[in-house]
Amino acid sequence: MTVSTPPAPPVPLTRRQIVAWRNAVFFMFALPGIAFASWASRVPAVRDSLGASTDQMGVILSGMAVGSVLGLLASGRIVARFGARRTMVVTLTAASVGVTIAGIGATAGAFWVVFAGLTLVGAGSGICDVAMNVTGAANERALGRAIMPIFHAFFSFGTMVGAALGALAEVLDIPVAVHFGVIAVLVAIGVFLAVRPMQAEHFGGVGEPAEEGPRRRGMRLDLATLLIGLVVLAAAFSEGSANDWLALAMVDGHDVSRENGAIVFGVFLTAMTVARLLGVRALDKWGRVPVLRVSFALAAVGLLAVIFAPTPLLAAVGAVAWGFGSALGFPVGMSAAADDPAKAAARVGAVATIGYFAFLVGPPSIGFLGEHFGILPALLVVLVLVTVGGLVAAAVREPKAAPTE
Repeated sequence: MTVSTPPAPPVPLTRRQIVAWRNAVFFMFALPGIAFASWASRVPAVRDSLGASTDQMGVILSGMAVGSVLGLLASGRIVARFGARRTMVVTLTAASVGVTIAGIGATAGAFWVVFAGLTLVGAGSGICDVAMNVTGAANERALGRAIMPIFHAFFSFGTMVGAALGALAEVLDIPVAVHFGVIAVLVAIGVFLAVRPMQAEHFGGVGEPAEEGPRRRGMRLDLATLLIGLVVLAAAFSEGSANDWLALAMVDGHDVSRENGAIVFGVFLTAMTVARLLGVRALDKWGRVPVLRVSFALAAVGLLAVIFAPTPLLAAVGAVAWGFGSALGFPVGMSAAADDPAKAAARVGAVATIGYFAFLVGPPSIGFLGEHFGILPALLVVLVLVTVGGLVAAAVREPKAAPTE
């Protein structure tokens, strides 16, 4: 009779390996931020090149959201089947190709080429987002402390870099296709470098695998997951609306130049980055629920200022408050979804899918309302979602500690 030998336990990770893994995740989160903000900062230029109306821009922007949702529907199975590292390489490379296609379409004035490129960007970025959050949550458990907001702060660092490059490209009058092509090459190279120090995401602690790891496939749509998803939906709608429309809202609603619109967008992203860096201490001191309630309230105040401020300067100040308030909902929701490492991939995939629904309905809805009522009044829809997020923030409460014997 043949006796099977159980597999040997994994070699425990050293502190040096865990820190190298953490630093790699920092870099990984920055890459899609650079790519996305490079696109978002050139939205007014793309609009002018295409000669598109506000509602037509809403349709174009929804291409990214459609791709994201389609990718997210399969993300849990893909990450579980291939692992986070391989998934990130393939999907972010695909997103880089999509950015290039969108740039070529914008320069050529080809509406549907831009839409197709953004759909590929969305699909690649959506799946990559789940993979990044799964490996980030695993590293967070290995470190034994809250760090997810800092991972997302590096996404914001990336968006700051992308927005700055976009503003520079506007000043230098660099064609959108050239700008996006260079960014795509840099991101594709960066992802291959970023994944090398990362560890397998099944490590639930310092060298000890979680009971099942991220091998449970499919999505968990229990009530707790749905409520966490609603928090993430509100935060994603708030953040995504600024990404898609803030630069254009400043140009069309407050009569600033395209360069200044890109700068205000960069100010918003900077505020988000600072809030994510400071948010870790706030979360450790006061907990997830109080911090998120204050965050959503601050986002509401900022939105009101952007919409109703009589001067561009006051609107820019409102963008700072909007950025601060939008910073923590998404990363905290991802941490809450991954509290149970055995269910992390499935729950993170489900919550991310719910959150990315904001990117599906947000651009066309705001574009439609903006076409008929003006872009600033259309942002009142975001205010409603932010209010809902504050009301359901209790869903992300930290799990109770297991009783000690």
